[in-house]
Amino acid sequence: VSQQQQAGGPMMSQPGLQQPASIQQQQQQQLSQQQDFDPVHRFKMLIPQLKESLQNLMKIASMNLSYNTSIDNGIKSSDTSVQRFDKSLEEFYALCDQLELCLRLAYECLSQSIDSAKHSPNLVPTATKPDTVQTESMSYAQYLTMIKSQISCAKDIHNALLECSKKIAGKGPPQGMM
Repeated sequence: VSQQQQAGGPMMSQPGLQQPASIQQQQQQQLSQQQDFDPVHRFKMLIPQLKESLQNLMKIASMNLSYNTSIDNGIKSSDTSVQRFDKSLEEFYALCDQLELCLRLAYECLSQSIDSAKHSPNLVPTATKPDTVQTESMSYAQYLTMIKSQISCAKDIHNALLECSKKIAGKGPPQGMM
């Protein structure tokens, strides 16, 4: 250990300055990772790409149309190459497919959120965050009652499925027929 570090010299102050910067970088990385998984954010990021792809598609279609028209009129020969329309169309469709997936995922997330709020509408206050107790939160006893009813419902469904599977297994082909 150097004398500067023991004396609390400049070496001690540098990590203190770097630490907030590294924390800020970690927060930015976490935010960007969350945005990568957020279908709405991904949708918003893909829209400009879709617009650009559509513009490119229309430009190539226009160039190909004018090129084919000039060949049909005998003005140009077919020696010059034009961009391929099918490649730009594939790029456009690929972006449309990504947008569709983002919208479906966002819809599924919304549906799950609605179902979650429907089946467990109130929060239970935790001991770690007593200052965030809300007026709509339920007591622990109410929470236990809700969980017991959910377990009872799950058992009823399980028993009904077992009963159905036994009935199906019992209705197999008659043994004398084989």
